Amino acid sequence: MQPYEILIPLALILFLTKSLGLGAHKIGLPAVIGMLVAGVLIGLLKYIPNETFQYMFFSEDIQTWLSVFAKIGVVLIMFSTGLGTDLKQLKAAGKPSIIITAFGVIVPMALGTLTAWAFLPEASLLSPENELLTYLFYGAILTATSVSVTVATLKELGKLNTKVGTSIVAAAVIDDIIGIVILSVLTGFTSMESGAQASNSFLPDWWENAEWWLVCLKIIAFFVLAIALGILLRKAFNRMEQKYPHNRRVPILAICACFVYAYVAEKIFGVADITGAYVAGLVLGGTLQETPYVECKADILGYMFFSPIFFANIGINLDFSGFNAGFLLFGFFYILVAIIGKLGGCGVASLLCRYNRKDSFRIGCGMMVRAEVVLICTQKGIDAGLVDPTVYPFVFMIILITSILAPILLKASYKSEETPLSDTPVSEQV
Repeated sequence: MQPYEILIPLALILFLTKSLGLGAHKIGLPAVIGMLVAGVLIGLLKYIPNETFQYMFFSEDIQTWLSVFAKIGVVLIMFSTGLGTDLKQLKAAGKPSIIITAFGVIVPMALGTLTAWAFLPEASLLSPENELLTYLFYGAILTATSVSVTVATLKELGKLNTKVGTSIVAAAVIDDIIGIVILSVLTGFTSMESGAQASNSFLPDWWENAEWWLVCLKIIAFFVLAIALGILLRKAFNRMEQKYPHNRRVPILAICACFVYAYVAEKIFGVADITGAYVAGLVLGGTLQETPYVECKADILGYMFFSPIFFANIGINLDFSGFNAGFLLFGFFYILVAIIGKLGGCGVASLLCRYNRKDSFRIGCGMMVRAEVVLICTQKGIDAGLVDPTVYPFVFMIILITSILAPILLKASYKSEETPLSDTPVSEQV
């Protein structure tokens, strides 16, 4: 294969993802949905009996290139997510947001795990020897929350800065962190069980073949080392910002740190690379003066090129060959518990925190939306050989249904209340 042969697939992917992503956004859906649909449309080309199409889009070399670009896209998405996580808001979240998050993680994970256990017999598992890890991974996928749609809806209703709005945003921040920790633990145990790293690692055998307690120790060691190094990095970046304010070398070096964190996390500590990228974003974000500038440049790099390829690649590789009556039944209940887990779990937690019934329902609605993070978690499970790729259509339906359902329910719950059209004062809207 010649390097120029990747250019036409890239051109088509970028054109369709941007066009359909913009179309999805205009009708009130996350742009991610449009990007996934773009990938599905490209994937349909494989059914055209034409050797040119098959080689141009689905040859082994083309797929390898797209996978590499998609991996970089995932890392950049999680880095941007970490940069956008407000640690000050986390400190001020208070006990209610922590309780809401706890229920919003535990309930859907438990329901997702039980659903996988009930409807996926051992014979249908990709890795029967890791049966428990497989079920837990299906549950962990459902812990993800993406409140971008919720924030947009509450802002439109003029309710973003209310008690309900701030509780949802704070709980989502904590939810991201807990979800990443859970994913890191499961990925660490997966590495231990599979022994995937033992064959190509420069680390001693005793480190790679350790028991479960050493896996936990490795995960803790990663977070301790990452935070300690992050403190030094923050000081270095603060000095750099003072000396070179708003200079492009700051985001470039920040992305370098992101890649190093991602590599070290997976290669040395057996933690998911996306965890390393997210932690890099956390330690470099928040209080740095240049954080918005770094986040802007990282978003441009990611969402202009790499991230659309990640989302499109999911659609291109959708596989329906493993579908049968049993798996469809699993999919139906998996989608159902994904909705009930967040809506019910966060709603009940809100009631326990003395919110009234209507506000508890609103918090549950706001927390049930999923988007890009649930796709990333699913992909990590597939990469680990624990999650069946045919689960992607169900994950796609979870994103679609929750993104449509949450704004409808939120608007209906506020229908009887008079609110301004946005948080912007009327005098500034003219």
